[in-house]
Amino acid sequence: MTEVHVAVAVIRRGERVLIARRPDHVHQGGLLEFPGGKVEPGETVQAALVREIQEETGLAVAPESLQPVIGVRHDYGDKRVFLDVWSADTVVGEAHGREGQEVAWMPLADLRDADFPAANRPIIQALKLPHQYAISGHFDTVEAGLERLERGLAAHCPALVLLRAPWLPARDYRRFAEAGLALCQAAGAAALVHGLADPGLLAAAAGVHLPWREAAGLCERPVAPDRLLAVSCHSQAELRQAMALGADFATLGAVQATPSHPDVQPMGWQQFEREVACAALPVFALGGVTPADIDQARARGGQGVAGIGLWW
Repeated sequence: MTEVHVAVAVIRRGERVLIARRPDHVHQGGLLEFPGGKVEPGETVQAALVREIQEETGLAVAPESLQPVIGVRHDYGDKRVFLDVWSADTVVGEAHGREGQEVAWMPLADLRDADFPAANRPIIQALKLPHQYAISGHFDTVEAGLERLERGLAAHCPALVLLRAPWLPARDYRRFAEAGLALCQAAGAAALVHGLADPGLLAAAAGVHLPWREAAGLCERPVAPDRLLAVSCHSQAELRQAMALGADFATLGAVQATPSHPDVQPMGWQQFEREVACAALPVFALGGVTPADIDQARARGGQGVAGIGLWW
């Protein structure tokens, strides 16, 4: 079955995005979608986006302003597509459905998976995630960890935080996580807990991040849809397991050498790009990365960067 290369545009104005409704008579008719269309032979994805945006909505966009969001491969059974998704937040003109389709500016927070074709759903998750995922680093006591967490949140509050401390006894981790979740909430950061050992922590958390050893033994999503599910991955096979579990995002690494795991052979950016190419979910580059690597990660198909050294 031939794969159709589709250029997809996420056109943003602040926290709103431009959405169209597919005509009833076409494939996946009646559902919402982001503007875009098929990339023609010999055409770059940027040129296809400029053309499709103009043809469908009347908006003009400069190709150099387009930024990568995510690439999604999806098999509908009767059709296989590669959605090559790019964002634009500087466009000229007023949007209207030039092909008779409904178009509207919708708040990002109002986008729901069920209203879109299945292949579009990772796009929605990618749009709602930041480009940095901050992970707590080593500390000796719960009190020291909380003090360090509070300092980190005050100095640079990340949008998304993983409270990780696998060296602590279960009772101590619960103390750290309970107090850490409260600190993150007060600072305006969404926080995930590490692992499923203490389900009671999920009530106050934005979600759970599974180490691979836990994710490997599961056959279904272990948390409700209103909680984020993240998985630590190290290969394309592990990314496929994360997708099978319905994970909202994954980390992949180590991309580069990192002091926290000096015995791990880094995969490098080229391998990261190859592994992510078939992952239909947002993937953060992990291991030896800094905020300066965000553009590199995104250009390679990733969501952004994750790690301890970003802020701890």
